[in-house]
Amino acid sequence: MISINERCQKFNFKGGLYDVFQKALDLEAQGRSIIHMEIGKPDFDSPQIAKDAAKKALDQGIVHYTEMAGIMPLREAITAKYKRDHGLDYSPENEIVVTAGACEAIGIIMLGMMEQGDEIIIPSPFFSAYSEQAIIADVNVVEVPLKMENNFSLKAADIADKITEKTKVILINTPHNPTGAIMEEDDIRDISKLAVEKDLLVISDETYDQFLFRGKHVSIASMPGMRERTIVVNSASKTFSMTGWRIGYLMGPAWMLKYLNKVHQNFSTCATSFAQVGAAEAYNNGDQFTVDMLKEFERRGKLVYESLKDVKGLKLLEPKGAFYVFINIEELGMDEGDFCDYILEEAGVAIVPGGSFGKYGKGFVRLCYACSYEQIEDAMGRIKKAVEKLTN
Repeated sequence: MISINERCQKFNFKGGLYDVFQKALDLEAQGRSIIHMEIGKPDFDSPQIAKDAAKKALDQGIVHYTEMAGIMPLREAITAKYKRDHGLDYSPENEIVVTAGACEAIGIIMLGMMEQGDEIIIPSPFFSAYSEQAIIADVNVVEVPLKMENNFSLKAADIADKITEKTKVILINTPHNPTGAIMEEDDIRDISKLAVEKDLLVISDETYDQFLFRGKHVSIASMPGMRERTIVVNSASKTFSMTGWRIGYLMGPAWMLKYLNKVHQNFSTCATSFAQVGAAEAYNNGDQFTVDMLKEFERRGKLVYESLKDVKGLKLLEPKGAFYVFINIEELGMDEGDFCDYILEEAGVAIVPGGSFGKYGKGFVRLCYACSYEQIEDAMGRIKKAVEKLTN
């Protein structure tokens, strides 16, 4: 058993997203012009209909505890949207739990369904909260590489090589943070067969399920034999640009949700009451808001790709989803942390070193295009000029 100090040290990664963010803030305080492309949050306001519903709820005194699993109108709205969008039919009565964001949802799954020392297979690079939640739950992360030559789509063969007697869970994330990739349907099918064969639980983080620039989102829960072993995680944060509302959820078999709801109620009791009311309105009537937002993100992603694809020393794939580009900088011969520091100091653009997203993020940097089109145009010019200065 590791000591408290050793466990705390696992959180001490330097050069991650929030370190970059703080450096950027410090430079801004000195009067520098900084373009923030490090933080993964939409720059759009939340839907007005959601804000109006939340205000009305406050005026009506909806300010107290709700049902632990969330108010029924929200659970009904979410499950109806999933059926509408993905053909998956979950019961609002006992197959969904509303949480304080998707991060809580992932954390309570690890705490509720895994034992100390169990292994969870996670595609790498990955959203940093996955590994930190694993530290809290005292389970071991086994990283499986997402390869640029495979368009960052997870392969079942790579997972199979990592399975041991301690493997309990596979976590998948599509559309993907930090690469912006979308898993191929054949790969999802192959992984589902492997999960059934090895009797493994799957956490499917579908936070960006609405953020596809072409094609349609495929949930692994829709594959044969997978609904009973998959827990879907999602939230209102990206879908409706409601990051501060802290409304997430998980859906899965009733027998699992019964226990996960018990873990949830001991962490946050329930999601914020009036925020739930606003979120229900968004899920019921906010589809057009998301469609309009997605069109703008697609436009921004094309701008980033067209601006950087021919820059010497940089390699990137055209974005397919989410709002990230994962750029290979190995030809520059620089550590990615040093490169991010250079781009921040030289160009005034904040981006994140790939190593902060797992060991297979080494040699890459993540750029988030969740800022205005005009800011992106400016940032691309700055980055190109800075990189050309390095290569010349």
